[in-house]
Amino acid sequence: MSTIRIAGAGISGLTAAINLAQNGYAVDVYERKSDAGGRFGGDMQGLENWTTAEDVLETIASYNLRLNFDHTPLPPLTMTDGRGPSLSFGFKRPVCYLVKRGTDQGSLDQGLKEQALEAGVRIHFGQSLLPAQADINATGPNTREVFAVDKGYVFKTDLPNQAIAIVNDKAAYKGYAYLLVVNGYGCLNTVLFDRFKEVNRCLAHTRSIVENMVSLDMREARPVGGLGSIARETAFRQGNTLLVGEAAGIQDFLWGFGIRTAMQSGYLAAQCIIKGWDYNRLAGEIFPSRIQSGIVTRYLYHQFGRLSFGYGLMGRLVNRRTDPAHFLNKAYGYGRIHRKIYPLARFALQRVYPELRL
Repeated sequence: MSTIRIAGAGISGLTAAINLAQNGYAVDVYERKSDAGGRFGGDMQGLENWTTAEDVLETIASYNLRLNFDHTPLPPLTMTDGRGPSLSFGFKRPVCYLVKRGTDQGSLDQGLKEQALEAGVRIHFGQSLLPAQADINATGPNTREVFAVDKGYVFKTDLPNQAIAIVNDKAAYKGYAYLLVVNGYGCLNTVLFDRFKEVNRCLAHTRSIVENMVSLDMREARPVGGLGSIARETAFRQGNTLLVGEAAGIQDFLWGFGIRTAMQSGYLAAQCIIKGWDYNRLAGEIFPSRIQSGIVTRYLYHQFGRLSFGYGLMGRLVNRRTDPAHFLNKAYGYGRIHRKIYPLARFALQRVYPELRL
């Protein structure tokens, strides 16, 4: 079999590499960073679990991957606007699993790297490969098509396991902020969807809100940060190169939950190479509707205000004793209402984010 060359050792690239190597292909992965997860600082991210009836951990196993990384169900969630009373609720099943990103032991990135090396994948750290020279382009977000930035800290703490979400424009303009604590490890972060230059001020306000709610114990704090990119008008193939993950513009425009779809795209690309399927066609049947759904929900979030769409809506769900995961499942679908709103949402957000190919 021929050698497959992959640009990028992120989660989509490594998922593809593992599957290809398991099927007898020689695989070379080129990663410009010095290690898998090098662009992350140990921040915790959510592996979403509300879009399908199947648990996401079962889905990952179906991608021929082992769960050799830390994954903790989101603790009961407290939601606040930083001014009024907070809302507290749980979920009937894990709404998401918290995973660590970066080079630390137990991270998702290191777990996939270990599996790739065990499968015989050759990973060339500190080396770049031009996307046009790769069979699979998994180079991650396009810095020219950014829709969100995040900044915060990770730290050791004696706080109990907890999750606090903050919906407040001073803490996270058009986005959200949060405190996550799992087994003595904490992450305090703000995510902005506009006015990126205000990220430091927003982070300070986020910390102020959290300190009014808990006795914030932060030891050995390290800064973390990142960005998200998306493109609706994208091909999943350029020449002979298959595009996966954020290199293909696949991302959740509402809140940035992109891990699941990144891994799915990597798996799909590998299966298409193995079985001779048309990746551009199959990816075009799966991912565009999800991107369009995110465009619609992000537009509604902009249009009707973060408090009414986020905090206020969740308050009504709590009062009705409705599992918010049910609402998230509907919001992330692409039904009749989404299709009707989509043209207007696309037009409106293209004016807000002129650099994006929406």
